[in-house]
Amino acid sequence: MIEQDLRDRIIAEPERFLEDRDVMNALVAANERAMGANIVDLRGIAMQRLETRLDRLEDTHRSVIAAAYENLAGTNQVHRAVLQMLDPLDFEDFLKTLSTEVAQTLRVDCVRLVLESVQEDEEPALQRLGDVVRVAAPGFVADYLSNGRNVPMRPVVLRQVVPGLEAIYGDRSADIRSEALMRLDFGKGSLPGMLVMGSEDPHQFKPVHGTDLLAFFAGVFERTMRRWLGPGD
Repeated sequence: MIEQDLRDRIIAEPERFLEDRDVMNALVAANERAMGANIVDLRGIAMQRLETRLDRLEDTHRSVIAAAYENLAGTNQVHRAVLQMLDPLDFEDFLKTLSTEVAQTLRVDCVRLVLESVQEDEEPALQRLGDVVRVAAPGFVADYLSNGRNVPMRPVVLRQVVPGLEAIYGDRSADIRSEALMRLDFGKGSLPGMLVMGSEDPHQFKPVHGTDLLAFFAGVFERTMRRWLGPGD
């Protein structure tokens, strides 16, 4: 027999027991044992299937919520990085901020700006900018983005890389395992450029990841660079 106080609580607040999944599972299991092996409880089977579907829905719900928070966090990161990028008042500070504060905010290990030029040697003005700027021959950006293949040009490319790309990363080439590449259009009469973000984590940039936020960041960067370079330079 059930103790009187427990019986009274069940009668007074049955909803509390119905809402407890473990209690209900125990009651259903006890009911099935009481019926014996020769009786099929269709209602019990239906309940099990509903519980399985509910578990799947809850897992999906948690995944959607987690993805939404991750996307919001990524959006906030990019917004902070854009504001930091707009602060400098001269080009050298702009590039220095790009490789320090902006890189830290975006949690990347290396940032490079590739500028195509018809000149074989780097201009003296660019040499003093350090490792941030890389000067390349015309056609380098398209070839690097496509990895030398005849494929449609995408504005943003995410991929894993083999260490040793000294033309881009210099002394950091042995550490970089994945990269984000953003093609830059500096306007009519200007050769294209490329913004490169490298990471030591091989999984930070993968082709399956979304590129909307990086495309937005590249758009702001592109327009800021046009201001520094000037029309037709």
